[in-house]
Amino acid sequence: MGQDHIRYDILAQDALRGVIRKVLTEVGTTGRLPGDHHFFITFLTGAAGVRISQHLKSKYPEQMTIVIQHQFWDLKVTESQFEIGLSFSDVPEKLVIPFNAIRGFYDPSVNFELEFDVPLAEDEEVTSGEITAYPVPAEGSEEPAAAKDGEEKKPGSVVSLDAFRKKQ
Repeated sequence: MGQDHIRYDILAQDALRGVIRKVLTEVGTTGRLPGDHHFFITFLTGAAGVRISQHLKSKYPEQMTIVIQHQFWDLKVTESQFEIGLSFSDVPEKLVIPFNAIRGFYDPSVNFELEFDVPLAEDEEVTSGEITAYPVPAEGSEEPAAAKDGEEKKPGSVVSLDAFRKKQ
């Protein structure tokens, strides 16, 4: 097989990131999510261009997952990144996330999921830290689901969002 000089893999990932960009642009324009849509976005906290508070960075040094659902503010989308205001344990935070730092995007209302290959530094392990801006009820419970923390992943592994899918 010949060498891919066009780099279709990169072009396809860029096109799929365009889906996220378009969706977030629409939400930013209207200021709300349509219907029951809400988004889980997993990103590398140490990626170039990511700006989060030192508190969040120390709590999630490798990656974190945010939920965009009911309460968010100042959503601004550019060609290369988005910024958003979210609340974490009643503390307002501003996050700036480049699209190329995103590892996963999931909308559980329609079971739509995108996964991306985001290169990690060599010999670096990824710790999955799911964090939500709003409580996500556990199945059959009125109580908020606990954030998952400390789950170790090997470099290049895919973060599973199965825990957030509706059970049937």
